[in-house]
Amino acid sequence: YHKLIDVVEEESRGTSSIGTTMRGIGPAYVDKVARHGIRMADLCHPERLRKRLEFNRQVKSRYLEGSSDPRADLERTYHELMGLVDLLRPMVIDVSLYLHNAYREGKTILYEGAQGSMLDVDLGTYPFATSSNTTTGGVLTGLGVGPKMIDEVVGVVKAYTTRVGAGPFPTELVDSIGEQIRATGDEYGATTGRPRRTGWLDLVALRHAIRINGVDSIAVTKLDVLDNQPEIKVCTHYELHGVAIAEVPLDLAELAFVKPVYRTLPGWQSDTTGLTKFSALPEKAQAYLNYVAKDLGVSICLVSTGAKREETILV
Repeated sequence: YHKLIDVVEEESRGTSSIGTTMRGIGPAYVDKVARHGIRMADLCHPERLRKRLEFNRQVKSRYLEGSSDPRADLERTYHELMGLVDLLRPMVIDVSLYLHNAYREGKTILYEGAQGSMLDVDLGTYPFATSSNTTTGGVLTGLGVGPKMIDEVVGVVKAYTTRVGAGPFPTELVDSIGEQIRATGDEYGATTGRPRRTGWLDLVALRHAIRINGVDSIAVTKLDVLDNQPEIKVCTHYELHGVAIAEVPLDLAELAFVKPVYRTLPGWQSDTTGLTKFSALPEKAQAYLNYVAKDLGVSICLVSTGAKREETILV
């Protein structure tokens, strides 16, 4: 029923839609914060699950009552969940304890986040955000580990900027260059298949992301997508109501009114696909990467020059 609620709410927003994936993630988080969500442990206790579903039937009556959509049938939902118990039960563990023990044993742990920092529900472009914390802090609360269990933070950033769905995008390219970047970079949403919006690299947004994540180094991906560009623009700051600003405004609604101010760098116009040494990159490509790293005050640990795993430069 979370998916059903997602569809109903998104349609009710009309032209103010936030571009949800319609996967029911937002409504599930609403249940969590409202403290009537259904947890994995509830599936192992049928009567508890029934009570929780009945409570949800009451609080979500405006979405469920009178609906012919099968997702509104919570009796059906109950039996579907019961059918999954034997499959899921062996997979349920205390993740926090598991990781803590691994850390004490000296094992290497790689935490990988999803989605971009500007989609963070607290620190991103709210309300055009996802329902969770996509920043480093989400690792701590999502997995139940302490900050001392993170030794290094690597920020993954494309050589240009993309966004899926609605929301502010100061450096967006709604022209042939944007179309070329989308086609070359195969920029389509992994979940929805929707075309991603594309634009020039935004250092203002990246400074924000570096700060809120405590990034030590960056991994720059899709450098090869820019191979054919004669010149490459980089947004160095915004102009808001005639005033230059170098950081994301506190009132995120003002992002809709900023104008990007660019520095133009020369393109390298040569094929970088598959290169595996930084020194093998064209000088102008090296200059582009070094310019970005210097502005952000971080080092570059990796550069991706293609879709294959081996098409990677370790710096």
